[in-house]
Amino acid sequence: MFTVLSRQPCDQPGFKALSRTPAVVALVVFLVSVAVLMAITLIQINQKEVLAPGLKYGIVLDAGSSRTTVYVYQWPAEKENNTGVVNQTYRCSVKGSGISSYGDNPQAVPRAFEDCMQRVKEKIPADLHKSTPAHLGATAGMRLLRLRNESAARGVLASIRTYFESQPFDFRGAQIISGQEEGVYGWITANYLMGNFLEKNMWNTWTHPHGVETTGALDLGGASTQISFAPQEEAGHSANSMVQVSLYGYPYTLYTHSFQCYGRDEAEKRFLARLFQNSTDKGKVVNPCYPRDYVTILTMEHIFGSLCTEELRPTNYDSGYPIALEGTGDPALCREKVYSLFNFQACPDQEDCSFDGVYQPMVKGTFVAFSGFYYIAHALNLTGSFALDVFNSSTWDFCLQSWSQLPLMLPKFDEVYARSYCFSAHYIYHLLIHGYKFTSETWPKIHFKKEVENSSIAWSLGYMLNLTNMIPAENPQIQLPMRPQVFTGVMFFFAGVALLCLLFLVYLCVATRLRSSSQHAIDHSFDAE
Repeated sequence: MFTVLSRQPCDQPGFKALSRTPAVVALVVFLVSVAVLMAITLIQINQKEVLAPGLKYGIVLDAGSSRTTVYVYQWPAEKENNTGVVNQTYRCSVKGSGISSYGDNPQAVPRAFEDCMQRVKEKIPADLHKSTPAHLGATAGMRLLRLRNESAARGVLASIRTYFESQPFDFRGAQIISGQEEGVYGWITANYLMGNFLEKNMWNTWTHPHGVETTGALDLGGASTQISFAPQEEAGHSANSMVQVSLYGYPYTLYTHSFQCYGRDEAEKRFLARLFQNSTDKGKVVNPCYPRDYVTILTMEHIFGSLCTEELRPTNYDSGYPIALEGTGDPALCREKVYSLFNFQACPDQEDCSFDGVYQPMVKGTFVAFSGFYYIAHALNLTGSFALDVFNSSTWDFCLQSWSQLPLMLPKFDEVYARSYCFSAHYIYHLLIHGYKFTSETWPKIHFKKEVENSSIAWSLGYMLNLTNMIPAENPQIQLPMRPQVFTGVMFFFAGVALLCLLFLVYLCVATRLRSSSQHAIDHSFDAE
């Protein structure tokens, strides 16, 4: 009698084998390992965290004609539309005068920088020092020194480069920037701080503000002054004064012009030179802009040693010759005399001309007046925006004060600045009214500001914003729940355990099948007998 055998390799005998304790344990471990592998993989893929790549830092040294200021800026490394969202984090004024005054002793420049640079090192994390770019930009003071003595200017810049080679920062160079660049960078700074390029929306992300007009920029330094704004009309014969700027993904067309020798300090030297020329007593010159009862002695070199007054230098020039100046505090005469500093006759009845024959479209919109403009208005106890009549009355009141009264009026008294505020006020009146052609109606649109939210309004911030266009952005960092090495090790471990359990279960199944086949063969042989 024959027994019919089914061909199911892991039938009941196999299940009996699997029911044994080792098989059950192996099956459980296999299933757990597979579950762990799937869970870890899903968590690693879906629970990753994208981290911002951190902050970058930059240093700009604003080497002006009268002083040098060091600024530290920071911005997110991933940037925004290819331009960094830059913030000023530190500001330090270098002791002493501007670097152009070191033409005869360039090796002394680094000693002046040392105190500020030590403080800067403390403000930037040490591990970022080597990757922090540092730039020095010199303005009108060095432009004048280069025109007068190019080798002296090169010596000053070379001394600065040598100094920074010993510093831990990534020094990108010391250069003399043009007046046009200075004007553009000042415009960028003003508009950036006023929120005209970027603003945060309700989701706390940066967006370009819709329908916002840009703000014009008025900068008054010691040796030059700049005006920059987006004009209404298209450029015609003014192509040399028009500049294209791209920031945060948007293009802008600007009019900008820099007037050399029309900075506050150089303008006053030209004013004093003209007073000396027209004075019958060369040893004692009457100055209607100096306060009443004020007398000082200046040398010929102080007045005529500048390139801006070279053409006014007397034939018997003696650098050490003392000139006494006596103040009379006459605001009306002061305003009349200051008018002669400008060549308005070069633009007779032309609306598109400022002075000295320079093209300028009509001013449009609001303006920010910073640097020297702000400090002059502040001395008159004026800030922000105000009417032209208010400015004139404050100017008259200030100019009528005697020298002994000024220390009581000024929040910070410094003789060199205090004696000149009357001149400075009349000077910016003519510059803004007759030069740039502001009127009593448009004057209140000028906002005299020093800073916005603790960030100084200076060309240096615009310079750094422009540079971040050229500094590569970093990719965001992805932080996984498990480090790659740990994840790989865990995956290999559980995959290995699962593979061993699977092999063990297959082995049991095959072994059981073989034993079952052998048993059936034996049973068949017995049945045959």
